Amino acid sequence: MANVLPSDLRGDFVLRRASVSGCLLPPDFRAVAQGDLAIVDIEVVSGAIRALRPSDAVEVAGDAVFDMDYGMVLPTLVDMHTHLDKGHIWQRNANPDGTFGGALAAVAEDRLAHWNAEDVRTRMEFGLRCAYAQGTSVVRTHIDSLPPQETISWPVFEEVRAEWSGRVELQGACLFGIDRLIDEPGFLDVIADRVKQAGGVLGAVTYMVPGLDGLLDRIFEAAMSRGLDLDFHVDETNDPAAKSLRHIAEAALRAKFDGKIVCGHCCSLAQQDMEEADRTLDLVASAGIGVVSLPMCNMYLQDRSPGRTPRWRGVTLLHEMKARGIPVAVASDNTRDPFYAYGDLDLIEVYAQATRILHLDHPVGDWISAVSTAPAGMLGVPAPSISDGAAANLILFRGRNWSELLSRPSAPRDVIRDGFTLNDRVPDYRELDHLMTGNGAVL
Repeated sequence: MANVLPSDLRGDFVLRRASVSGCLLPPDFRAVAQGDLAIVDIEVVSGAIRALRPSDAVEVAGDAVFDMDYGMVLPTLVDMHTHLDKGHIWQRNANPDGTFGGALAAVAEDRLAHWNAEDVRTRMEFGLRCAYAQGTSVVRTHIDSLPPQETISWPVFEEVRAEWSGRVELQGACLFGIDRLIDEPGFLDVIADRVKQAGGVLGAVTYMVPGLDGLLDRIFEAAMSRGLDLDFHVDETNDPAAKSLRHIAEAALRAKFDGKIVCGHCCSLAQQDMEEADRTLDLVASAGIGVVSLPMCNMYLQDRSPGRTPRWRGVTLLHEMKARGIPVAVASDNTRDPFYAYGDLDLIEVYAQATRILHLDHPVGDWISAVSTAPAGMLGVPAPSISDGAAANLILFRGRNWSELLSRPSAPRDVIRDGFTLNDRVPDYRELDHLMTGNGAVL
């Protein structure tokens, strides 16, 4: 029996003494536990999990039996909020001051100058290669959809989605500021039809604009008439007067909307007094809205002012939401662009940082669901699992517990897809050098 992490699995094998979070196992499965982790044997045949056994069962011998020595195993993960079309433009158009306003201006300038089909496709595929190599199997990307960009980026998205089918399940949600519907009301039908044609999700950035309720009603109506789900960017500010999350929940209840609704960011909620926040959370729970927090990007952007130390972490009330039964998740958001200068679409890094920023520990409990089963439910895709009959889509680590894993999130891992070791590695940034003409950022 091998005593090292396997590096060349070929469809049929047994992983002996693997540590797996109980929330990722079948609810009736019982195994020897170390803390909140179950110790299991995972038998894979023809690329699927044939049997899951407690490691105190009869030991199995053979050349294809590998002793994990309590190393952790996760299923592949779900990144439900990304921006593949913006990714990796930092070197040619950096954020001049790290602020939200600086990010908006830099992206607008870069979009106008560079975002043709080749540029968008190259950067989207680079991002997907990063995510895939690190163990992500589902990605939702928001797509900047201001005219004329929607005529460029949506066809590219459809082509890339088809090319990546079977490796990463790719979803797309449109992105535009809701205030555009004030001066250009006809735009909503145009973009909603485009999203419907592409099999996407309708979305917008919401903030406190005149006539917000009426604009939201129109978006819900457009989604319902086309059978579309909704995904909003919401209240990404530290201004406690920003309360569009509450307005979205009220609009959903007025419309009796029965599709899926996701709200991302919701930062201002944490700046409101708890009585006000409680009223909003009650509405969000009643409306069946799921919330995704983007801890790395929002800690980077929120409360930033030159020469002043930030006073808060920029994240929303995830613990309070989860306690109410509201589905919650964390995700990558932006990657090496003016909204976030860093990141690699690595959900292990995201989860490690979320644990620190949002205090997803003491106890760890089932918080790993925030990058696995919970976002899968919000996106309407099968939940990743380690169970009999499931495809052997796994991530294998040497770390034996949460402390070891989250202390070294960049440590070597093996990604297994359909029972075979994935040999793909994250791409070299030099592959993008031919696109990097711009303001010369070197961060």
